[in-house]
Amino acid sequence: MIKLIANRYQLLKHIGQGGMADVYVALDTLLNREVAIKILRGDLASDPLALLRFQREAKASCSLVHPNIVEIFDVGEDNSRYFIVMEYIKGKTLKQLISIRGGLTVGESVSIMKQIVSATNEAHCKSIIHRDIKPQNIIVNDDGSIKILDFGIALAHDALQLTQGDSVMGSVHYLAPELARGESASYQSDIYSLGIVFYELLTGQVPFSGEALVQVALKHMRDEIPAVKNVIIKCPQSIDNIIIRATAKNKAFRYNNCVEMYKDLQTCQEISRANEPKVIFEINDGDTTKVISKVNNSTDKRKSEHVKVVKSFDSEEQQLYQQQKIERKKEIKKVKAKQKKTNISMTVLLVAVIITSVFAIIMLILLNSGFKDNKKQNPLPNCLGITVDECKVLLSEVQLGINSSNIEYVLNDSLEEGLIISTSIDHGTLMKPDEKIAIVVSSGIYLVMDDYVGMDINDAKNAVNDKYSNVRVLVVEAESDQKAGTVIKQDLLEPQAKFSPKVAQDIRLTIASYPSVVIPHSIIGMDIYEAQQYLESLEIVVILSLLESSVDSVVDTGVVVRCSPNTGVSYTQEDGNYVTLYYY
Repeated sequence: MIKLIANRYQLLKHIGQGGMADVYVALDTLLNREVAIKILRGDLASDPLALLRFQREAKASCSLVHPNIVEIFDVGEDNSRYFIVMEYIKGKTLKQLISIRGGLTVGESVSIMKQIVSATNEAHCKSIIHRDIKPQNIIVNDDGSIKILDFGIALAHDALQLTQGDSVMGSVHYLAPELARGESASYQSDIYSLGIVFYELLTGQVPFSGEALVQVALKHMRDEIPAVKNVIIKCPQSIDNIIIRATAKNKAFRYNNCVEMYKDLQTCQEISRANEPKVIFEINDGDTTKVISKVNNSTDKRKSEHVKVVKSFDSEEQQLYQQQKIERKKEIKKVKAKQKKTNISMTVLLVAVIITSVFAIIMLILLNSGFKDNKKQNPLPNCLGITVDECKVLLSEVQLGINSSNIEYVLNDSLEEGLIISTSIDHGTLMKPDEKIAIVVSSGIYLVMDDYVGMDINDAKNAVNDKYSNVRVLVVEAESDQKAGTVIKQDLLEPQAKFSPKVAQDIRLTIASYPSVVIPHSIIGMDIYEAQQYLESLEIVVILSLLESSVDSVVDTGVVVRCSPNTGVSYTQEDGNYVTLYYY
């Protein structure tokens, strides 16, 4: 591995590999800072198409300045090794975060999406289509902010297309239908990918999967995106509507631009939008009517509106319409004249009908009441611990029934889902035929949350994952005099809290924060064991690494020549972290 690029960037470790390039963490020896450097692989340096794509990525990335787009520091070539130098972000990809936690909360998902959409809009404003928006190309910082990277297949709106006519660029799980059909990329193609990313953030999974990539592409072209509400029952319809609009098969129905999508994200969590109508796109056959049901973004009301385009009448139709209108007016005048003559007789007749009807109703009520009182009463069967269908059979045998509009479902400590816990009337009570009872049905046996306060965070996370498959662990740090990594507070699911095993839950564990120190420049040149003792006094785990020197070289032995991480860098001592001191 080349140790020094352009006599400035010292490669420290390999951290990733893409389709065209390798990515390393490097030390900018001029500015004494860590950077990420992407180097075009040697076997592609002579490939003019790969080189053009790499240069296009550099050009596209350098033109973008946005807090949610990775910053480019330098581009260049060194001994036929083409490279891009960018800021080094210590975080996980969004894909890794989703793999660890599954679906994120609605609030977290919306916050991340607003940042991604804002960054994508910046690219679109510079006439750049990303074409490969996916969680793998998005880095999440520890503070929750995100950075979009990898414009390796980005396309300027008026640039030369670098793909062959029968090839598809981008990741198939996030690919817009028109791209799968071989059409050109557009801003709406990126918006479709944004909708798929939003779906995955909320549910923890992509909407379509298959054994072969072509199967996934076909599903994007033919199948509707599953509703988020099918996975997250309490998800507001306004959230689902954003995904429906972003992933419409017909790109003309998608958001016109990222600004529209961003405005929808800003208001989607407002209470007034929680139960708004579902967005539906519909085109009737023929040329007479086109209907598009959509969400009205008015600030006063948010309800469904219908936009109709109706074919205008021709001259003959207009004359016929006017003639019919005149004839209807004549008929109305005749009817009014007749009504004046018959008002008195109609009033008398109406009064007579009302009196007769009231008398008949009273008699029916009295007769029916007397008939029921004479019917035989039967004891209510015991329906506890059986299913609703089984209970209906028992009740039907004695001419009784269940009040279907008053069935209550609750968690309990013993009965499985679907079994009856209690009835509104005790079994054995005498009841008249056709009477109905209300029932309470088990929605499952609840789980009880354990207490993790005082445990080490790693032990606590393992314990939660082992016992509760539907619970995600959120970890936050806070200053405390307890040992770093110790759980000092537990909320969202407090100790002894009861919850359903079938509904995804979050538990938040607050831990004593890990100490952070800046590695001092003064350790360079210090005796290796004194430096070790000094860093350990700061509660830093230290590893010593002996370097081999050539026989002819004259070097100082037993002193620190460099360290990793580098001096001047803020270092947090967490489990598994350590500082390496190098010496001869």
